[in-house]
Amino acid sequence: MSWVLGVDSGGSGLRFALGATAPDGTAGVTTVATTASTEPVRTGPSGIDAGQLLARLGPAVDTLLAEAGANTGAGTLSAVAIGAAGMATLGDGLRAELPAALERSLGVRRLALAADAVTAYAGALGQRPGAVVAAGTGMIALGTDLTGWQRADGWGHLLGDCGGGAWIGRAGLEAAMRAYDGRRGGSPALLSRMEAVFGPAPELPGLLYPRTDRPAVLASFAPEVARCAAGDPVAESILSTAARHIAEAAAAVCPPSGACEVALTGGLFGLGDPLFVPLRAELAGQLPHATTVSAAADPLGGALLIAGALATDALRLPHDARLLNVLTEQDG
Repeated sequence: MSWVLGVDSGGSGLRFALGATAPDGTAGVTTVATTASTEPVRTGPSGIDAGQLLARLGPAVDTLLAEAGANTGAGTLSAVAIGAAGMATLGDGLRAELPAALERSLGVRRLALAADAVTAYAGALGQRPGAVVAAGTGMIALGTDLTGWQRADGWGHLLGDCGGGAWIGRAGLEAAMRAYDGRRGGSPALLSRMEAVFGPAPELPGLLYPRTDRPAVLASFAPEVARCAAGDPVAESILSTAARHIAEAAAAVCPPSGACEVALTGGLFGLGDPLFVPLRAELAGQLPHATTVSAAADPLGGALLIAGALATDALRLPHDARLLNVLTEQDG
């Protein structure tokens, strides 16, 4: 038996999972212990803060190994997989610093640095071909035929994330402001909900624009749009358009040949039928050959799966310089 570590770093905090895997890999990886912190890893001008992640990783590993009754020290962990939001575009510092640092501190010679969309994929579908839509505040679709990755959207709330929580919330707030102004396309129902949540309409820009967490604030209004959808045609249209965007992203990344499994994961799908009903219709129209399946596990489970596969030379997901960067003993 060997020990492996999965890490999930996102906007809501940092999570760690310790797993055990048989040397031959036949039994997969079993979760032994988990721990979490609600403080996210900082992101600055140079990208994700590698030093802060390292400073928090060591104590977490010690805690998990002690809880599992395992020996601590260099060489205890066979492999580590870290999934991080922003890894594809802001992960240069992690890729430059973590491999040598983890080898020095933990003796780790097998390391995977993955975008959070990749760990979401691994958690949802494991190591089989298909597509995953990960939607929360943002929205990204990722697919693979196991020879390479295909990505759609995930470009942030200013350039994309179409159909995600921030996109839905912003559209709902715009419809509310239109109603306040008396312009076409406004929704009195959404205006009422906006004022109940944020206060008088003229004060909203002053509340929203200075915030550094604007995407999260916008996304917080998405459930209000879903609540209004049953009796409000504007809110219903917003969710129908969001469903179309999500299905378009899934269609863009599904492997082109054969049947395709599509897994939907992330907090956005907690909106329920107001989003799911139009989304099922859009997926049926745009991807008639696809089957929608439930995600088997979350991104932390995906990170642990990747670590277990890496430890037993069973990793089949495609390597990619930015999406799934893999370093092994042979690389060193």
